[in-house]
Amino acid sequence: MSNTIPLAVLVDWLHRFRDAVVTQRDWLTELDSAIGDADHGANMARGMTAAVEKAEQTAPQTADELFKTVGMTLVSTVGGASGPLYGTFFLRIGATLGAVTDVEPSALAAGLRAGLEGVVARGKAEAGDKTLFDAIAPALDALDAALSDGKPPAEATAAAATAAAAGRDATIDLVARKGRASYLGERSAGHMDPGSASATLLFETLAAAVAG
Repeated sequence: MSNTIPLAVLVDWLHRFRDAVVTQRDWLTELDSAIGDADHGANMARGMTAAVEKAEQTAPQTADELFKTVGMTLVSTVGGASGPLYGTFFLRIGATLGAVTDVEPSALAAGLRAGLEGVVARGKAEAGDKTLFDAIAPALDALDAALSDGKPPAEATAAAATAAAAGRDATIDLVARKGRASYLGERSAGHMDPGSASATLLFETLAAAVAG
């Protein structure tokens, strides 16, 4: 049985992520209302809905086309920080994967890593800043470790989702050093970072799509 991830699974992932941010829109907004602009849920739901609709209209035939479509749509339709950050994330994934229809797990891991590097280049975030980095970075470390141990894609992406959730939960005690939340200083502690929450949904839906 092949361990490669077909394009259809990547499409399913994006549909599942869209559904998750739409379903969790109020929760994400509630998190953001405590330490941000109270628009993260609405922005992510609107952006991913538009991105999936665009992908359905254009029917991308390769991974790079799919993620370029999603990334460009997010950049053009979402305000605040989340549009440019998630848009860059998906654009970098597409550029790294290239014109393929079946993705090796190691290639997907490399694409996700390139996506995080794009987020860092744009937002200058690092570990402990109380941003989506704090969920994505441990998720990718767990993904790499699982794949290195020879785990199949379903197990490896599940490990990534678990690590993302742990990183998300760890942001509660952090003092924000980036974004609008940083203006609150010490008062930002005690609240979960909304970006890390949506990033965890990203990895949970990836694991669900890969598991089928």
